[in-house]
Amino acid sequence: MKNYDVIIIGGSYAGLSAGMALGRSLRNILIIDSGKPCNRQTPHSHNFITHDGKTPKEISDLAREQVAAYSTVNFHEGVVTRLNKTEHGFEAETATGEKFSAKKLILASGVKDKMPDIPGFADCWGISVLHCPYCHGYEVRNEVTGILSDGDMAYDFTKLVYNLTKDLFLFTNGKSILSKEQKDKLAQNNISLIEDEVEKIEHENGNIRKIIFKTGKEISLKALYAKIPFEQNISAEKDLGCELTEQGFIKVDFMQKTNIPGVFACGDNVTMMRSVATAIAQGNFTGAVVNKELSEEEF
Repeated sequence: MKNYDVIIIGGSYAGLSAGMALGRSLRNILIIDSGKPCNRQTPHSHNFITHDGKTPKEISDLAREQVAAYSTVNFHEGVVTRLNKTEHGFEAETATGEKFSAKKLILASGVKDKMPDIPGFADCWGISVLHCPYCHGYEVRNEVTGILSDGDMAYDFTKLVYNLTKDLFLFTNGKSILSKEQKDKLAQNNISLIEDEVEKIEHENGNIRKIIFKTGKEISLKALYAKIPFEQNISAEKDLGCELTEQGFIKVDFMQKTNIPGVFACGDNVTMMRSVATAIAQGNFTGAVVNKELSEEEF
């Protein structure tokens, strides 16, 4: 079994950023990644200075090339299926049976979006069905736009999107749980509340053409924001005892430390701010924190 100073689970933006900080600190590290980032369908990445408008793959390929230039950084393509606490640190086991050990563990494994059972939804995810107005909102500003959500989360999210377009629909996909006051406020701002159940999304190569409802109603759209549930890509809660927040994120402190000593987490798995810039910033900081902890232990 190969031993490392640090194993990083996930080789996208947060993981690569942590890897660069540790590689430059002469730490012997292993980055394990499946090669399937959650934004692989997204045509362009935005709101990240110096890379605005590039494809996510362009950014991650360049990042990997630069991180790989450091001789102490190693890569392994695979899916981690189990994590174990050992006498001297941690062990990661992949789906094909390989085992690797390290003193410290960084979870940069992201999350898995749980798509609703609506034909066309998954095909449009990241293209015209969007999760974030900061990442994609400018490109569909002033266009006919929908939001698929309900309750307080939908109401608060509608305020953000309303800043970008006034031609707005809120689809609750069934009878709404919004309060009367919330419904009245939507009406005052000419936001159409549609409580019909969605039948399917009609699209062309992931670009929405219209929403078709079970009642037969059809509404043409340019973009649809959706707040959907997610789950962690890795079972750190079950395997290691890492605590999760009420929202399902891995719980970390201001130093990106989980409740398990030696285990850190960064990126989409710890925050609702799912953006390239946020992931890179968190990864860089986490790498520095882990190196400092190792340095103090070895001194």
